[in-house]
Amino acid sequence: MMQIPCPWCGPRDEAEFVCGGQSHIARPALESSDAEWGRYLFERDNPKGLHFERWLHRMGCQQWFNVARDTVTHEIKAVYRMTDPKPEVAE
Repeated sequence: MMQIPCPWCGPRDEAEFVCGGQSHIARPALESSDAEWGRYLFERDNPKGLHFERWLHRMGCQQWFNVARDTVTHEIKAVYRMTDPKPEVAE
């Protein structure tokens, strides 16, 4: 089982969290094309390696936060609050 370090509660078991998918997705402008909106709503990156994700501590503090995680090894490279900028992380 993966241990996820919540910024508010500290390290907890993965079972306490829900993954909210890819983070740092820019919403298109209202006048954007249907194709752009379709990409925004339905297409997500699925990399082998470093991936930035949103997580919710559903069985704890109920706070959302970001995790930089290696999708191959599940090693967590960085954890930071939703309002913090995306960190530079070495792969």
